[in-house]
Amino acid sequence: MLKKIIPYIIGAVTGTANGFFGAGGGTILVPAMERLMDVEEHKAHATAIAVILPLSVISAFLYIKNIDIDYSLLLLVSLGGIVGGWAGARLLGKIPEKWLHIIFGGFMIGAAARMVL
Repeated sequence: MLKKIIPYIIGAVTGTANGFFGAGGGTILVPAMERLMDVEEHKAHATAIAVILPLSVISAFLYIKNIDIDYSLLLLVSLGGIVGGWAGARLLGKIPEKWLHIIFGGFMIGAAARMVL
């Protein structure tokens, strides 16, 4: 029974984090899928990106409706994000699982250090 509701719980926590912080759902989703659902690391990263897309679209509509958005900055960062997303997706399948884990962990440690300091 618990195994059937774990994806819903993970999704709710991920969606809340993504909506509250404007991002960050992947830092919850990837480790949760790996450890709680036994999803292979490459598949967890790819699935997380697919899950975060609709979460981000919904959050973006709510933010745009309720908070002043800098549209010129939105365009510039989005263009860079599209190029980076394409490059990252192309590289994902070429990086060994061990290195993917190290890189992801490094980004999480860096983000945590930045938040604390």
